[in-house]
Amino acid sequence: MKRVLIIDGMNNFTRSYVVDPTLDTNGNPIGGLSGFLKILQKNIREVRPDKVIVCWEGPSGSLKRRSINKNYKAGRKAPRLNRQFDLTPKEEKENKIQQHVRLLDYLELLPVTQLVIDNVEADDLIAWAARAKYFNGWQKVILSNDKDFYQLCDDDTIIVRPVTKEIMNKSRILSDFNIHPDNFGLARAIVGDSSDNIAGVAGVGLPTVAKRLPFLKEDKSFDVSDVIKYCKENVGGVKAYSSIAENEKVISENYELMQLYIPSISAQGISKLHWAVENTGKTMNKTKFRAMLMKDGLGGLNLNEMLVYLSNQGTEQQ
Repeated sequence: MKRVLIIDGMNNFTRSYVVDPTLDTNGNPIGGLSGFLKILQKNIREVRPDKVIVCWEGPSGSLKRRSINKNYKAGRKAPRLNRQFDLTPKEEKENKIQQHVRLLDYLELLPVTQLVIDNVEADDLIAWAARAKYFNGWQKVILSNDKDFYQLCDDDTIIVRPVTKEIMNKSRILSDFNIHPDNFGLARAIVGDSSDNIAGVAGVGLPTVAKRLPFLKEDKSFDVSDVIKYCKENVGGVKAYSSIAENEKVISENYELMQLYIPSISAQGISKLHWAVENTGKTMNKTKFRAMLMKDGLGGLNLNEMLVYLSNQGTEQQ
């Protein structure tokens, strides 16, 4: 079976930026760049993909989700380095942007497909790639720490979480949560997601959802109306049922925000994605790649294993 590695670009870059202590030749942080390249090599080694895709957040994020809820992702604090540097918050922000831009330059020298569309979140690009007809019959490996992607797990799709080193598949999600991946987005809509500033039903967490809505573990997709109907029929003296039934509007809005079964991408955007995935055919320039590493003070970073593997994925330019 062929295999595609789908990488949540900003999720992995930001984590590396925060924790990787690598410095450039001028003593400035460069861990976002260094850490991402190390993560890329590690997962290419372990996954052995036939194609690599990196998905990035489009400028302005998700226009559609903000039109649904203007407070979506509002109040998020900018990620900060977990160590002390003589940098002001403004300089630190500029450093992060510079590392990100430089990383894009590195990836352009590799046979790696980078996906980005204005006003579209990386989550939707990843969801699209995982369900794209081009990859029918392929195993899809999503590299991200984000639990939002649990809803995409099926017989051919798994989630690799770099921080916890967990591999999440359909069976693992059913075992851990008693909720089928096809209904995980619905369950999360009930619970909410504080990291995205999405308030759920107060006092109701995933264990409660699994206990009070046992049908969500079935291999069948349910919707908000099914949940509300069940709760109204079983209210009795159970507070969770009445709480859920009283919050139908909140849950419906949350579901529209959180579900990835139908990605929020225009028809024009999807056409661009099809073209990008089907026409990678990039020339690989190992010489220039290594020269950039030396210039950035990363000459000691041994990425030969990745470069040799990827040289078989594209046309190499000496």
